[in-house]
Amino acid sequence: MKKILLGLLITCTFNTCAELQQVVNQLPQGTTTGIGNDQIASGLREALNLGIEKQVTKLTQTNGFYKNDLVKILLPEELQKVDKTLRDIGLGNLADEGLKIINHAAEDAVKEATPIFIDAVKGITFSDAKNILLGGDHAATTYLNNKTESALYNKFHPVIKNSFSKVGADQIWSNIINKYNSIPFTSNVNPDLTDYVTQEALKGVFTMIGVEEKEIRTNLSSRTTDLLQKVFALQD
Repeated sequence: MKKILLGLLITCTFNTCAELQQVVNQLPQGTTTGIGNDQIASGLREALNLGIEKQVTKLTQTNGFYKNDLVKILLPEELQKVDKTLRDIGLGNLADEGLKIINHAAEDAVKEATPIFIDAVKGITFSDAKNILLGGDHAATTYLNNKTESALYNKFHPVIKNSFSKVGADQIWSNIINKYNSIPFTSNVNPDLTDYVTQEALKGVFTMIGVEEKEIRTNLSSRTTDLLQKVFALQD
């Protein structure tokens, strides 16, 4: 479809482009491709649900963040010097423990995401679907991000805070930071780790949904149902 429209636009002259656009606007949506408006919206919902099912679920598993290089949460920039310094003086195990704790907290939080995603996916209209389908490789992921980011943050933050408390992360991080602050010639640091990990968990979720969306858009074998094949053929 994109190629056809591009060909029409290339051949139009300055005086006739407006008339051609009117003709294009009047074409019945979906009828020329044998697929209706409702099917297009349903196909986008199916693609997003597939991303949620296949990719977001991975993040809720043990070490779902920690052992995934795409989303592994590292220390915030102002604390990365803490990690390096601890390793330099032989306290690598303590540094690893701190990293595992913040990643496990993210895993706990992501378990709260699915109901919010489901509500957002159900709300996709045909107008939304048209923009998503003919958008970039991550248009659907961007749509979901815009619709859910605020609600997800509000869900993730208290879960991560509770997760830190549950495993004694406050004490562990206090120990790490105190050890670092006691090293001569270092500057004291005290970041808000709960907010930081919440933001990083959100990035991780949408990164993985984006992976699945791009796969469906660019790899024909990933379109595992007739509906996905028909809908995404329109954007090829």
